[in-house]
Amino acid sequence: MERTHSPSPEIVQRAARVNVLLIDVDGVLTDGRIVYAEYGDELKFFNVQDGAGLVFWNRVGLKSAIITSRTSKMVKRRAKEMRIDFLAQGERVKIHAFERMLKRLRTTPEQVCAISDDVMELPILRQVGLAVAVPNAIDEVKTICHYVTHRPGGQGAVREVVDMILKAKGLWESVLQYYH
Repeated sequence: MERTHSPSPEIVQRAARVNVLLIDVDGVLTDGRIVYAEYGDELKFFNVQDGAGLVFWNRVGLKSAIITSRTSKMVKRRAKEMRIDFLAQGERVKIHAFERMLKRLRTTPEQVCAISDDVMELPILRQVGLAVAVPNAIDEVKTICHYVTHRPGGQGAVREVVDMILKAKGLWESVLQYYH
């Protein structure tokens, strides 16, 4: 049986206040690899458990967002499939998109959980209520984050965070009830 690590009481408190999940793509929603096909198409690999977690997230009425510095048709498609509420692509300075996201989703930084792996999100991570790094994140990101996932980016890290937040908010049982 696999042992799981429980988040600290402080992390549970922070997670209970979260209403918006902000996800980076490359290195968080994917494992960071980009594959170019023969005719220039870009391929990304998404994890089905992360996708299921986003379905659960939506089912309980919470909001989600993706802010990424790259632009990809595949990300647009995945965001649509997962019913992401706010998508910003091609954002070199992500804090500006973050500010737009806060307005559009009518939330505050304290109610946001941001999952990151690299320096582009540092200004956002310093503001949010729950800053999360994946294990493959650079040290500067891990240092300022409140929590580091056990699962790597592209391999269930988003699902791990979703489950943790839903449990902290007392919403996990409603997810389980849906499938009974």
